[in-house]
Amino acid sequence: MARMRRLWANLFGGWFRLSRCFPAALLDDMTAAIAAGERRHLGEIRFAVESRLAPLAVLDGLDATARARQVFARLRVWDTEHNSGVLLYVLMAEHRIEIVADRGIAAKVAADEWGAICTRMRECYARGAWRDGSLEGIAAAHALLERHFPASGSSPDELPDRPVLL
Repeated sequence: MARMRRLWANLFGGWFRLSRCFPAALLDDMTAAIAAGERRHLGEIRFAVESRLAPLAVLDGLDATARARQVFARLRVWDTEHNSGVLLYVLMAEHRIEIVADRGIAAKVAADEWGAICTRMRECYARGAWRDGSLEGIAAAHALLERHFPASGSSPDELPDRPVLL
């Protein structure tokens, strides 16, 4: 039953709203927010939004958590000097937000801290506040990274800052 609900959501769940919810101007603002925040810590943030999963992938059991891990690998978020990459992943069709942190960060930041960010983003998105949810999520991730991985001198920009629409 749950698999059929997920299949239905991925087939008809408003996936066509991707460019309306994440227009170019918002992507520009998100890019600037990611770049500015990364100057204050050693972490690297990537933000990826996917409208829906392929129907066959859903039937095969792929869920948002597993997909976020795939995207983490595909975008090479793990490829940082300090193992300090973080992926904020949004699956619009299923109203899911996942945060995947590389091992250097996962060892210091508790899962419930990331979960609180996901919850806040989800609340904003549910109200249609895509801009607020995205920028608040980025700011909250920066705050955690700044607390646990403060910059010492210059902080190299190792990964692209522009959000990815999948």
